[in-house]
Amino acid sequence: MNIIVTGASRGIGYEMVRLFAGKGSHHIIAISRNEERLQRLVKDCKDINPETSVIPLILDLLEILDDPDRLANVKTALDHIDILINNAGNLTNKAFKVISLKEVYDMFSTNFFVPAMMIRELISHMGKKGKTHIVNIGSMGGFQGSSKYPGLSYYSASKAALALLTECLPGELKNSNIYVNCLALGSAQTEMFNEAFPGSKAVLSAVEMAEYVVNFALNGHKYFNGKIIPVALSNP
Repeated sequence: MNIIVTGASRGIGYEMVRLFAGKGSHHIIAISRNEERLQRLVKDCKDINPETSVIPLILDLLEILDDPDRLANVKTALDHIDILINNAGNLTNKAFKVISLKEVYDMFSTNFFVPAMMIRELISHMGKKGKTHIVNIGSMGGFQGSSKYPGLSYYSASKAALALLTECLPGELKNSNIYVNCLALGSAQTEMFNEAFPGSKAVLSAVEMAEYVVNFALNGHKYFNGKIIPVALSNP
């Protein structure tokens, strides 16, 4: 399968690529700004399964908002896309009254506008050879009716926007063989969780959460389309 994972250099994204590598002879594009961690990921995956090809793409995803041609290497490397996981995220934990507009803009850009641009620019490579499954990684903070926390208002709002986009896209992509779902993730022990809830301990590890996401990416489109699915054991 041809798979793209953004935010692949740490946490759940890193573990997802490793898990995909162990599940078959896939072609995986792993996207991140961090070259050192991506190279480590490539080595890890080669040790797990030499038959899987992991292509590191060192890219600041914010750049594609001004220059979509920055994704040209993706289109060249893959003639079609089976799975796209929009996992990259940005979280700044600051009170609503003091957070800067630049920090707000960066969060909405990474958490909402970048996934939307990824889908828009790569859509010509989707649904060409069977079904394509787009998995947007949301948050319980952006899930309607869930508990909300001080300092995360804008982050939660950006993830809520991504969730609503997920609900809208099946109507836009009707009869295209493209399926879109959003996983509203609860807590998993990652660097981002530590930034959001300093001193707290998550119920799930990054690997455990990644296992769920990988299995959902492979099979969830058989049962869901345009859905926002909460994935949480605890609060937070």
